[in-house]
Amino acid sequence: MNRVGRLFAGLFPTASIGSYLAAMVVLATVPLLAFVAFLLLQLERSQFQTMRTDVADDAQAISRAVERKIADMETTLALVANSVELQQGDLQAFHARVGDSLRESSLYVMLARRDGVQILNTRMPWGATLKPMANPGSVMAALRSGKVELSSVFFGATSERWVVNLTMPVTAQASDGIDAIVLTQDAASLASLAARQALPSGWSSALVDGDGRIVVSNGAENQPSGTEIEQSWRDLMYGSNSSAVFYQDGRQYLMGYAKVADWPWRALVWGPVDSLKGSFITLWQSLLIGSLVLLTLLLGIVLVAAHHLRSAIRRIDLMAERIGHGEIVSPERTKIVEANQVAVALSNASFDRAEAEERIHFILQELVHRTKNILSLVQAMMRQLARGTDDVEEFQRAVSGRLAGLAQSIEALAKQQWGGIPLSSLVDLQMTTVTGSVDRIHRRGPDLLVNANAVQNLGLVFHELATNSVKYGALSVLEGRLRIEWEVLEPETPDEEPRLRLQWIEQCGPPVTKPSRRGFGSTVIDRHAASAFGGDVTIDFDPAGLRWTLVAPLSSFLAGSTD
Repeated sequence: MNRVGRLFAGLFPTASIGSYLAAMVVLATVPLLAFVAFLLLQLERSQFQTMRTDVADDAQAISRAVERKIADMETTLALVANSVELQQGDLQAFHARVGDSLRESSLYVMLARRDGVQILNTRMPWGATLKPMANPGSVMAALRSGKVELSSVFFGATSERWVVNLTMPVTAQASDGIDAIVLTQDAASLASLAARQALPSGWSSALVDGDGRIVVSNGAENQPSGTEIEQSWRDLMYGSNSSAVFYQDGRQYLMGYAKVADWPWRALVWGPVDSLKGSFITLWQSLLIGSLVLLTLLLGIVLVAAHHLRSAIRRIDLMAERIGHGEIVSPERTKIVEANQVAVALSNASFDRAEAEERIHFILQELVHRTKNILSLVQAMMRQLARGTDDVEEFQRAVSGRLAGLAQSIEALAKQQWGGIPLSSLVDLQMTTVTGSVDRIHRRGPDLLVNANAVQNLGLVFHELATNSVKYGALSVLEGRLRIEWEVLEPETPDEEPRLRLQWIEQCGPPVTKPSRRGFGSTVIDRHAASAFGGDVTIDFDPAGLRWTLVAPLSSFLAGSTD
């Protein structure tokens, strides 16, 4: 883990905060722009597939229009073939009637033999000399197949223009040597079928016959009828209706094609792809320009933010330096909320430090004062104990026990920073030190926070009373019980102050007898207690149990009063 941490740490060199903010902007913006570019590429691919489908659909629409046109021509050819005049062999009447019927259209009717000799042509007046057909093969193809055939585009001998023929073979019952009825139409008249109003700029459309020659075309590459398309185009056209991509003069082209149903013709739509991608090119340009503008704007914002941040950090650094010199500083106001919070925290820290230094100074003085008092107390205690015994071991035990109780009191005060501890906690502390538990001890009284002086002196008193009870009193037997009670006595006159009455009551212990001599313990629970609290001590050696009572001013006990 440490190695990995060092590796990552090496990736981040020491640099200004402005550099890091600029790097963050770039790292945040570039992936976003890359993702947008990816989406645009996906959209472009999807749009290209849609373009291919649309081109194929356009070609299919042209092929269906041509299919309907040829179907109409077939219907016209069938009606002509079944005309009464033709059935009766009256070719002149047939010529007049059919010519009048088709006068408004670009359709003409020919009657021909299998060798291509024209018998009748409504394009020419009746009786005019007729040239042989320029496309006799269509007659032979119809006779071989026995059904209507659509020719390729060719240059007509009579019309002297590019035309297409729809040829129907005539049955054997026909007279006058007529082998086929031909409906011919100028190729130029089919231009409207190949035209697509929705073709983009630069695109073209065309009808191509079975030989690969253009019947008619429209658009940017408007090629004349009869022009043969490239073989490579023909090789790309698989199936009846689809699209293909090819390249010409370094540009990508898209071609849609569709076969005219049941006929050898095809409808083509083609053109350069870039003419359809104009919107995408504009979109890419907008994205690039917008990205540069956005990046420049963000970098400008970052530089302004970095300036404010550097200024805030410098001002906070000056605050920290002043705090290091021990000054109390007021918070600096900046444009950065978090920097203001740090400034407030540093200002508070400077005040807290000053207060802490003052408190440490006070504690040191208090410690000196307390140490002198404790040493004086210990010195007096040792003198009293030394007078009462000549046994060194007994003296050592007596001193050790009382010092342990005093140490417990001092430790409890130190945890509270010499601010005092609850009276109930002091009772539990001293009784646990002597007896090990408080199971047989009942205490009752209001919550009082006693000061350091009271803790030390009451600790000595409770220690002496508890030691005596364990040796001779109620706590020396299993059935013995102890009650420690205290209450606040209200003043009887306005001039008096409240007092505290503290009682030690032993019960169910051995019979109590008054001691024949006074030792150190008697001095502590009597004269020392009364002197320490400026009160009165009463000791009742009742045979039923020792009763010790202290009545003293409440102010001698409460924390916050003068020790």
